[in-house]
Amino acid sequence: MPVLWVDPHREAAFHAWLAPLASRLGLRVDSLRPASADASFRRYLRLDSSSGASVIVMDAPPAQENCQPFVHVAGLMRDAGLLVPEILAWDEPQGFMLLSDLGTQTLLDVIDPDNAQAQHAHYMSALDSLLAWQLASQPGVLPAYDEALLRRELQLFPDWYLDQHRQVTLNEQEADVVKKAFDSIVRHNLAAPSVYVHRDFMPRNLMMPRQVGATAAQQLGVLDFQDAVYGPITYDIASLMRDAFLSWDEDFVIDITIRYWEKARKAGLMDFEDWHSDFGAFYRAVEWMGLQRHLKVAGIFARLTLRDGKPKYLADAPRFIHYIRNTAHRYRALGPFLKVIDRVEGFEAASGYAFGRV
Repeated sequence: MPVLWVDPHREAAFHAWLAPLASRLGLRVDSLRPASADASFRRYLRLDSSSGASVIVMDAPPAQENCQPFVHVAGLMRDAGLLVPEILAWDEPQGFMLLSDLGTQTLLDVIDPDNAQAQHAHYMSALDSLLAWQLASQPGVLPAYDEALLRRELQLFPDWYLDQHRQVTLNEQEADVVKKAFDSIVRHNLAAPSVYVHRDFMPRNLMMPRQVGATAAQQLGVLDFQDAVYGPITYDIASLMRDAFLSWDEDFVIDITIRYWEKARKAGLMDFEDWHSDFGAFYRAVEWMGLQRHLKVAGIFARLTLRDGKPKYLADAPRFIHYIRNTAHRYRALGPFLKVIDRVEGFEAASGYAFGRV
């Protein structure tokens, strides 16, 4: 596919930047093609070299995108032993970056959603990368995933999913129910210990090894990490197992989460309240964190469609509503919130006794 440019001045600046790099690195300019798009204003292009290898160009217009966090987090991840793109060249004022290519195949591409156990080794590799990242954590290095940020993200749900997408106006009682639910979500999540958080740690952002004959046991590459923060240890495991584009049965979700908990416990990351001895306590914290993420992402997907003209994202919104309803059904304190969601989505509220709720 050809590379299209909306702004001819930016296109000219790009080729002027690329020409000396192509000459020095043996890049074939005629091979330039789209590699992938981003939910943001970034896009990625691929170039072949005369040696047969390939590189990636990040096109990130500086008026909309700041590449400093990408560079900063890439360095932190590399120091932690993760496989991330190497920065080969960077024109910060113009927003062009040349990166090593981690390949064309994401973990999501190779997953068989109908055979959970066949994916076990892939998820173990993902856990190894996640734990290495968390074990490198230090306070004050990344922005804090604090109350203000948690609440800003939650507000995307009423602002974009309810108001703009569903065009629903909550009455005073319902608005109070949502506020109280958000207060509980924030309180539960702020109680968790803090580590480095990728913030979108899922198969779509994990790259399969490029080596011929690569196995699932080999290290996965990590992408899309520029929004990393320092916050709840529960976030990335919730993101991994409650995927934006893929759903697993709860048995598999619990299986992998237990294995993460066991590894994290041995590494000293579960030394909080009774988490070290009680997987159930940790799992409940993961569910509260997942609920915050699901509400946020439903709002983001609505915004991407309605504001940014990217309708493919909203097609996955029902997956997040399913996650939200399942979690809310499990906790008595979220019962009124579940009724609001059911009313918005047109579901008849569940009646009778719910066993196993906490």
